[in-house]
Amino acid sequence: MKKIKSALLSILVALFFLGSSAIYIVDERQQAILFQLGEVIDVKTSPGLYFKIPIAQNVRFFEKRILTMDSEEPERFITSEKKNVLVDLFVKWHIVDVKQYYVSVRGDEALAQTRLQQTINSSLRDEFGNRTVHDVVSGERDLIMEIMRQKADVDARKIGVEVVDVRLKRVDLPQEVSESVYRRMEAERKRVANELRSTGFAESEKIRADADRQREIIMAEAYREAQKTMGEGDSQATAIYAEAFEKNPEFYDFYRSLEAYKQSFKNKGDMMVLEPTSDFFKYLKNPSGNGK
Repeated sequence: MKKIKSALLSILVALFFLGSSAIYIVDERQQAILFQLGEVIDVKTSPGLYFKIPIAQNVRFFEKRILTMDSEEPERFITSEKKNVLVDLFVKWHIVDVKQYYVSVRGDEALAQTRLQQTINSSLRDEFGNRTVHDVVSGERDLIMEIMRQKADVDARKIGVEVVDVRLKRVDLPQEVSESVYRRMEAERKRVANELRSTGFAESEKIRADADRQREIIMAEAYREAQKTMGEGDSQATAIYAEAFEKNPEFYDFYRSLEAYKQSFKNKGDMMVLEPTSDFFKYLKNPSGNGK
């Protein structure tokens, strides 16, 4: 009885493993190829539960998601100016024909990336060889990436792969070239700065000279106006004095003498040497001024 139970248990275990080996699951991130005795007999690209013949058939799974090929080291290319540039890039790709992919590169991702790398490097040499450093760095960078994507995609279709995108992460000059370029840029900036300083100095001198000229003109005009005003004032004063003299000559003479006294004895240290009988003192001796 024990032997029968043991035999039944063994049969059940064998049937379980046999049944489990007859089922395989393809999820949404995968696609699969069904082989029979080493030959491709079916391709599964939709997710689901599938059956196969145990032992006689086997399944191999492949990525359905977009994969990334990133260059480990920057590649060196030559521009139309015969200058070396270092290019760092990455490629986005995915399998669109899994059977062709398996037939072409035996389903080896490394072989597929090597094929893509060779195609892209060849395209880069052609494109960079027809363009200047400025073009590849900024001027036509987007155009270069699109051309590379198209060329790489044409070749990639032959191995069942689609190139989704090609991006240039960095385009640099080699160290020795960069230092030379930086020195030239520095010299050019210094030259421009010196020119600007010279131009600025010349302009400042021009502005300063113009300001001085304007100042001299304004001062001359102001002096002229002042002299004119003073002359007009003196003329009016003379006219007023003359009119007063005509009306009352004696009062005018008295007033002028008082002004003369005021100006003559304005300071304590002033000294005059005159004869006491001089007419200058006639109003000091007698306010009437008649000398009596």
